[in-house]
Amino acid sequence: MTKRTASKYKINRRLGVNLWGRPKSPVNKREYGPGQHGQRRKKPSDYGVQLMAKQKLRGYYGNISEKQFYRYYEEAGRRKGDTSENLIELLERRLDAVVYRMKFAITPFASRQLVSHGHILVNGKRVNIPSFQVRDDDVIEVREKSKQLAVVLDASQTAERDVPDYIEIDHRAMKGRFIRAPKLADVPYPVQMEPNLVVEYYSR
Repeated sequence: MTKRTASKYKINRRLGVNLWGRPKSPVNKREYGPGQHGQRRKKPSDYGVQLMAKQKLRGYYGNISEKQFYRYYEEAGRRKGDTSENLIELLERRLDAVVYRMKFAITPFASRQLVSHGHILVNGKRVNIPSFQVRDDDVIEVREKSKQLAVVLDASQTAERDVPDYIEIDHRAMKGRFIRAPKLADVPYPVQMEPNLVVEYYSR
């Protein structure tokens, strides 16, 4: 499991965006970066813009490691079709991302922890690997013993975000189904994501 070395809100401040659209984000009050030099913002170069696009996408999915993120890029490039769309599909098929989309967890970090601690079943079998790739029509549910966890109940009732239409969910049963892989336009990102710039970054 990837260690998170920086606070999720520090990621927000460093990138200057409210990455998960949360009301608690410090970016809502201070749009500049952390530290004494945080307010000195220069116009970024083309490389800087591409790097920022990569860091936003990486950070959004729980700040996954650079090594793992690059593997997703390589796999996206090997597949038929648009590499940037393939990259989004691979990221959205991650089990921790699906659990987050189903509103079983309040943040991608909480979702990763929920999966790692064995609270999630895929097609009736326990899976504790956050990067597990979910397939079309897979059924994802919270284990019976975990359905009354406060973190799960609070997340399922939050009005901060909606469940996207490529996922079916029954919050009473704490069970859902991954219907299909989304396109970039289908994914409800709170900020603009530009996977085409990520492809340009790695293609340099």
